[in-house]
Amino acid sequence: MAEEMTAILEDIRGQLAALAERVARLEAGEAPLPNGRGSESQTPLQSRDREGAVPGEISEEELLAVSAALGAYLGVRVHIRQIRLISSRAWAQEGRVSIQASHRLHP
Repeated sequence: MAEEMTAILEDIRGQLAALAERVARLEAGEAPLPNGRGSESQTPLQSRDREGAVPGEISEEELLAVSAALGAYLGVRVHIRQIRLISSRAWAQEGRVSIQASHRLHP
């Protein structure tokens, strides 16, 4: 039983170390990849594509992904006229309000 608990604690420590590394990367402004790894795991093609990109500009791959997602959701082929990147904390606040409003306050 003690050996099992030791193994579980070591696993938790490893996960906490990985999370601490991800938080440090995010705070440093380095975006992690979808697989949870940082830029050291990028292929040369991926790093070359992002190096040439202008900050705030949407790549062709991202535009195709947005178009495909909208097409799948709406069920028709869509023509995207404009995409603007907006950084606003209002969306996050609205999400928190919505979640908190869904909780029962009284038993």
